[in-house]
Amino acid sequence: MVNTVDLRLCWHHTTVMFSTDRPIYRQIRDVIVERILTLGDGAMLPSVRALAAEAGVNPLTVAKAYQDLQTTGLVRARKGVGLFAAEGAMNSLLTQEREHFLTDEWPRVMARINRLGLDAADLLEQA
Repeated sequence: MVNTVDLRLCWHHTTVMFSTDRPIYRQIRDVIVERILTLGDGAMLPSVRALAAEAGVNPLTVAKAYQDLQTTGLVRARKGVGLFAAEGAMNSLLTQEREHFLTDEWPRVMARINRLGLDAADLLEQA
């Protein structure tokens, strides 16, 4: 069971309850990544202050999430304008997310499928 704190971030119909098993800045980073994947390259992202106020966290926490994304080239800051998803960010993120799913999540899903005695045909039939 994951421990959670009672802090929720609602952002474009997404509600995130922050868990205590990962740093909050990484969880905020995940929310920003989700927005980039939804809106695509060039999407304008909320300011550090706006996102911090919405999430109820210190602006330095949000700034750290953005800094992480800027360092990896996924977010670009335009002085006096704001923060934007960089060109190519969506494809890069999709590649990363697919790799993460296949190496980290899928093995756990397959193990559960096997424990439950299900097979691919059963699952596809129910979908």
